[in-house]
Amino acid sequence: MYAIVDIETTGGKFNQEGITEIAIYKYDGHEIVDQFISLVNPEKEIQPFVVNLTGINNKMLRNAPKFHEVAKRIVEITQDCILVAHNTSFDYRILRTEFRRLGYDFTRKTLCTVELSKKLIPGQDKYKLGTLVKALGIPMTDRHRASGDALATVHLFKLLLDKDTEKTIVNASIKELTEKKTPAKLAHIIEDLPSKTGVYYIHEADGTIIYIGKSKNIKKRVNQHFLGTSRKAKNIQRLVSAVTYEETGNELIALLKECQEIKANQPIYNRSKRKTSFQFGLYQKKNNKGYIGLTFDKIDLRKKAITSFSSANEAEKFLLKITDKYELCQTINNLSTTNGTCFPYKTEACKGACCNEEPRAEYNKRVASFIEEYSYKNANKIIIDNGRTHNERSAILIENGEYKGYGFYQLNHQINNIEILRDIITPMEDNRDTQHLIQSFLRTKKVKKIIPLPIKKINDSTIAKQ
Repeated sequence: MYAIVDIETTGGKFNQEGITEIAIYKYDGHEIVDQFISLVNPEKEIQPFVVNLTGINNKMLRNAPKFHEVAKRIVEITQDCILVAHNTSFDYRILRTEFRRLGYDFTRKTLCTVELSKKLIPGQDKYKLGTLVKALGIPMTDRHRASGDALATVHLFKLLLDKDTEKTIVNASIKELTEKKTPAKLAHIIEDLPSKTGVYYIHEADGTIIYIGKSKNIKKRVNQHFLGTSRKAKNIQRLVSAVTYEETGNELIALLKECQEIKANQPIYNRSKRKTSFQFGLYQKKNNKGYIGLTFDKIDLRKKAITSFSSANEAEKFLLKITDKYELCQTINNLSTTNGTCFPYKTEACKGACCNEEPRAEYNKRVASFIEEYSYKNANKIIIDNGRTHNERSAILIENGEYKGYGFYQLNHQINNIEILRDIITPMEDNRDTQHLIQSFLRTKKVKKIIPLPIKKINDSTIAKQ
């Protein structure tokens, strides 16, 4: 649990500042669960330059509560939380100073979004809050007011959590989480999980991840683990101390994230998924008449497959489907064992390539059209689909046939160029497994939109056309 805080002060000498406004959003890593926002009477004058910056003046604070009147609420909302702020050293110092004046030792674990941003979003010109959120397309209102700045920090922190592929942030807080949940009380763990699409992580008491999975309903799937009777399920039930999760908004990102997280973390109960999941590939080869044939075979790493499949049955069904869709020849595609014309030729579904009636150039043009649509090689596109909330969309970036990663953006924000898109993208590893997952998913399921690169603008009007 995180307490994301922003404080406005009177300005003045070091450690003599007073608080004029405070905003705290209690955030569980997915949504705001509590908040506290208040002006504070600092019992001293505000520096003129601070009045100009924040708009908060002495008159506004005359009837505001003094710090000792809000101190209890601050302690309560930040209890058992990691304190998060943009430049935490400032906000945490101010809070500790105010509590010290009351004779109370206020201590919390802290995370700084400036430091996290420099690590997880390198290459920015500046890391001031206003500049950074503008570059990342994060909405912001009431700049230099505690509530506006704290809420922008919440959105920034959410983005940083998405980019935290090494789980630096989660691991910093997982031990506090596990202290409150014992393996014997599995029902309490289930209660905190959402019935949404995403990736879930099952931890033992020291925070180690022992299993990673994905589901369109996280709560339901984890409950199945807890009700299972297999040896693996029983071991998970015995060892589990906490379950964390990341909502992805859609199934494709969940598949891709699960694949990478398992490879990165090597959980002890994910052994079967550490290996590649595709076994067959679709290849092209000209016959002795010059017609381009399509055939599936076991994956040969020396050859570039057009697309890949988990089984021979899946590959054969797909080849039959595209042979019919593109009016190709079953004989040339090794789907017919006859030596002469294929059966579809008799029904005029085949144009006669099997008996050399159709011009080779015309036939091969349709094959090339299929390859261009389905081949991953040199692909440049953005896959747009649902985000984690109704006003958010997800974007998967593929450049030059490489999966670059995914990100989320607000519908009211315009992504004007590819460089801005790269800023919000969480970098992910490109490999044969991710290529297979993307291709197989797009073969069988729909997404909101696929936008070819180069792209000039992605915004809500683009999505609305779907």
